[in-house]
Amino acid sequence: MTTDEHWMQRALGLAERAQAEGEVPVGAVLVLEGEVLAEASNRPIGLSDPTAHAEMLALREGGARLGNYRLTGTTLYVTLEPCSMCVGAMIHARVARLVYAATDPRTGACGGAIDLAGAPFHNHRLDVTGGVLAEASAEMLRAFFRARR
Repeated sequence: MTTDEHWMQRALGLAERAQAEGEVPVGAVLVLEGEVLAEASNRPIGLSDPTAHAEMLALREGGARLGNYRLTGTTLYVTLEPCSMCVGAMIHARVARLVYAATDPRTGACGGAIDLAGAPFHNHRLDVTGGVLAEASAEMLRAFFRARR
């Protein structure tokens, strides 16, 4: 198992927690120097907050723990390709690397629907790796939405 797969397994566990709480199953783990800085699962429904995506919650917790809105040197592991809101926050926070599992062709902002992460006009570039444990994440999402229909 690679390091990326290790952290993505942890993110998948957080996605399962979100699913158990009736949220879309997405989990995020923010890592700094091989240690978990922050982690979260999706909570928009439970918190009545449209910005409470797993990525946003992990970034907020990471910033609070560091006492800094800049999260330089961090890697964020997410089970679903982030949306434009989350990618924008990662860019502003100066996250070094993003690793995601399943591609989101509807709202993904790292090439799924648009490529905000690779846009040349930003003054910070995210190193993006997609597809790590993609099938496990995609199956969890498919099962969640099948059960809701």
